[in-house]
Amino acid sequence: MTGATNQFISVSPEELKFQFELEKQSYCDLKVTNSTESYVAFKVKTTSPKKYFVRPNTGVIHPWDSCFIRVTLQAQKEYPSDMQCKDKFLLQSTIVNSDADELPPDTFNKDSGRNVEECKLRVVYISPHSSPGHSEDAFKQSSDGNSSQEVQRARDERDALFRQTQQLQQELEVLKRQKRRRSDAGFSLKFALLVGLIGLMVGFLFKLLMSSPSTEIVDF
Repeated sequence: MTGATNQFISVSPEELKFQFELEKQSYCDLKVTNSTESYVAFKVKTTSPKKYFVRPNTGVIHPWDSCFIRVTLQAQKEYPSDMQCKDKFLLQSTIVNSDADELPPDTFNKDSGRNVEECKLRVVYISPHSSPGHSEDAFKQSSDGNSSQEVQRARDERDALFRQTQQLQQELEVLKRQKRRRSDAGFSLKFALLVGLIGLMVGFLFKLLMSSPSTEIVDF
């Protein structure tokens, strides 16, 4: 899918496509990629701010990194003429020193001498009858990127869980062996005590028999 580019960022797609239905919201995702070795700040503007909800509308992208911006078309009460939309979006970008949480008010002010690049994006409305489900598939590439990250995250969690399971199994085997050793030691001790007791009893009986007085035979 093609996109808009300048010396700081690339934006994909280059059009914001919304499936238009009365009384229903629709959204489109933008992928903004930093094409530089510096931190790049961005800001999203539109000619119809009351119709759209943009999050995030400003931010800072790390070098060679990217972010996703979700633009939501608020529920409308009437169809536009011939389903044509004249709304436009402007995405400004400029180099900044760091990824500060709050940007200075003059960050995107060209009069302050800053080099501010701009990408213009137009809006396209699509009838639900001509392209069903577009609000979910308007930007498959970005969704695929998110899905890949989620799959990788799930794999990492699975591997970590597998390693934890193996460790628990090893610890369980160690505990079983220790228990068997204690059981064997206890059995050996009981057996030795029993044998010793029997030996003492046999020795005592033998000594008793040997020490008993002899019987004399008397003739009448």
